[in-house]
Amino acid sequence: MPPRLPLLPRPLHPFHPRYISTTPPRHLFFQRARTAARWTGYLCLSSVVGLSVLTAGILVHDVFTYRDKHVDRVPINPLALHPERGGPKNLPIVRVQVDDEEDDECKILSDKPKLVVVGGGWGAMGVIDTLHPGDYHVTVVSAETFTTFTPLLPSAAVGTVQFRSLVEPIRKIIARLRGHFVNGKAVDLVMSERLLEVQTISAEGEKANIYIPYDKLIIAVGSTSSTHGVPGLEHCFQLKTIGDAKSIRRRIMDNFETASLPTTTPEERKRLLSFVICGGGPTGVETAAEIYDFCSEDIFNYYPKICREEVSIHLIQSREHILNTYAEAISNFAEEKFKRDKVNLITSSRVAAITPEHHTIPTNFVLWSTGIAMNPFTERVSNLLPNQVHKKAIEVDAHLRVKGAPTGEVYALGDCATIETSIVSHFMELVDEADQDKNGKIEFEEWEVMVKKIKQRIPMAEDHLIKVRELFQRYDLDGDNALTLNELVRLLEEIGKKITSLPATAQVAAQQGKYLGKKLHKLSRRRADLKARGENAMLAMDESVSKPFRYLHLGSLAYIGNAAVFDFGKFSWSGGLLAMYAWRSIYWNEQVGLRTRALLMIDWIIRGIWGRDLSRL
Repeated sequence: MPPRLPLLPRPLHPFHPRYISTTPPRHLFFQRARTAARWTGYLCLSSVVGLSVLTAGILVHDVFTYRDKHVDRVPINPLALHPERGGPKNLPIVRVQVDDEEDDECKILSDKPKLVVVGGGWGAMGVIDTLHPGDYHVTVVSAETFTTFTPLLPSAAVGTVQFRSLVEPIRKIIARLRGHFVNGKAVDLVMSERLLEVQTISAEGEKANIYIPYDKLIIAVGSTSSTHGVPGLEHCFQLKTIGDAKSIRRRIMDNFETASLPTTTPEERKRLLSFVICGGGPTGVETAAEIYDFCSEDIFNYYPKICREEVSIHLIQSREHILNTYAEAISNFAEEKFKRDKVNLITSSRVAAITPEHHTIPTNFVLWSTGIAMNPFTERVSNLLPNQVHKKAIEVDAHLRVKGAPTGEVYALGDCATIETSIVSHFMELVDEADQDKNGKIEFEEWEVMVKKIKQRIPMAEDHLIKVRELFQRYDLDGDNALTLNELVRLLEEIGKKITSLPATAQVAAQQGKYLGKKLHKLSRRRADLKARGENAMLAMDESVSKPFRYLHLGSLAYIGNAAVFDFGKFSWSGGLLAMYAWRSIYWNEQVGLRTRALLMIDWIIRGIWGRDLSRL
């Protein structure tokens, strides 16, 4: 058979129909259509299955939730219903709570040391979160039945988020510890008998005071706004509570509704739509930004356009720049952003007075958010102790123990407390410990010992005690390698002036609360050993179980109107929408529980799709 020649492929013409056709073959089209239909079916089927599982889960939850629960013959101690009277004012002493004998666990806890926490803010919740069940018989005293996520109050004041999304019931938080809650206001303290006086209100609105005994007391009542001696602050709003945010929201909505009336004069309309914020810190800046966003996004769409045109926002700051505690670049970015938004920045100025009739800036809305002052209970505690000289807060040591109170019994933290910065107040103790040869002078070797003691008592002085020899030589005027007591006093005074107090922020309060909660947990674990060794051992153990409190600054952030700024010390960042979502993510992560996280996410979604709620409730 003759050999077959190999067949070579025929070269295709460059204009062969296979290459110039833009329409896929019929079988390829149907293949792609079947693939798309299959994946669409998978998606629909998975959605149906997911919804079915979710519905079934809800039904199962309802089956186990909505059922009759009968409670019969609940054991209760007679002293809980009829407390004995005593104390300096012969008031009822609540030694036994109503639910102390409900079950075996409650009975065991009733024999534990009594820990009373006054307040329901960041510091108090920090303590509660870090305590372990069974450590103490815990009682929380608060005028509010909930804890509030205060950084988002400016958002709630204009309807960006709802009030319910920022609160968590205190009873649910302390349920993990089987704790007790007393809805009342602390008014006085009897340290000699370990009694806390609490003012409660009956169903008829009548006030009645009671005593709550304690073994350890934590004061975390926060602060009020400082007046700085400015008259007329009764005409201003503050923004520290949910009630404050509700009042601000009502006033803003009332102003816009009245400004929309045809009978409103132009002068009155300008006054109604003038918003004045006193204070260029984070609260004031964020409130101004939220009001601007509210006007630009919702007022513009649903109110007469003249209302948006006549709006004026004024931000008054006593310093040269707003956000003056942040990095300079952050402050400049915020100021430029406000200038573009036509927010009137009035810097290096102080408010002289606020009256309902006469204003340099005609307005019907003034928010006061400058500085802090003592809460009435804080002031009362401070007055009880002779060595409390601070004008704005209770002075505590580095272990957060109230100075002048029995050691290891009364602690204070958060805005109502400030850690001591004066080294001179420990002068005699430091000299006695460091002056080993008792010659009335401090040699350099003794100075090194003193430096260690100072760092133990006042950790915030560490940054100013780095160059130890240089400091010593600077104040050793006669060059004899020894400091006289007068020279030492001047040295310690100079260092004390350089130490700055911690800022009154939620971050500081939360860290102090967690520190104190961990410390109290360690003390509870060593309780039996301490009792056997006596009271002096208990006082010493208060310091040995944990080191002094050290604040770790994790950064500061602020919202400035569809933009945000971050200051992390060496690193700072400012930007638009991306920064705003980062700001939201951080605050979302800091929520107390999953419930508020879910509500907050829903609020932001609703605001993005349908806008803010314009109802006046």
